[in-house]
Amino acid sequence: MFEHHLIYGAAWLIFGLVHSLLAREFVKSRLKPLFGAFYRLAYNIFATLQIAAVYVVGLWLYEHEVAFVRADWWVVGQGAVYIIGWVLMILALREYDLGTLSGLTQIRDHFKGILAHDDEPLHFKGFHCWVRHPLYSAGLLILWGRVTGPFDLMTAIFGTLYLWVGARFEERHLIRLYGDHYATYKSRVPAFIPVKGKVILKEPKP
Repeated sequence: MFEHHLIYGAAWLIFGLVHSLLAREFVKSRLKPLFGAFYRLAYNIFATLQIAAVYVVGLWLYEHEVAFVRADWWVVGQGAVYIIGWVLMILALREYDLGTLSGLTQIRDHFKGILAHDDEPLHFKGFHCWVRHPLYSAGLLILWGRVTGPFDLMTAIFGTLYLWVGARFEERHLIRLYGDHYATYKSRVPAFIPVKGKVILKEPKP
């Protein structure tokens, strides 16, 4: 089983490295001229296919593993965490511009002759008053709420590491992009767990 953990961990590491590399500015500056307005959509499709491949590797590695024995109260508790995670995911997604996030807005604007961009305006409303990364918080609840065996456990562990590291890289980009506005926000609002309660900050001017 230890070898399975190593192989599965390596698959997650490769995914994280490639995903991070493609998000770096010097790589984007070279690939964007090739894909044009389709860059963000292509990036998302590639990331989806890659994480799907990692998941398939995990299913293959752990296909003969036995599920954990869990008490009824533990099963119910995990089920609640899992459901809460999906509810939070759906509600948090409503606070984002999904067209820009997916890359469809950039394509639409391209055919309208409008210069589009990939970055959303910075805002501190809704769930962002509680945590800096509500989608990641939802993802963590979903990952840990579905742990029933070794495969789910290792997926939750590696997924958590990926989200934690990914958040750090993402925030470096946001500080470069928004400067003191995001630095102040980062200093006052926790990343994933709302331990400070609701924090109200003034919205930056566009």
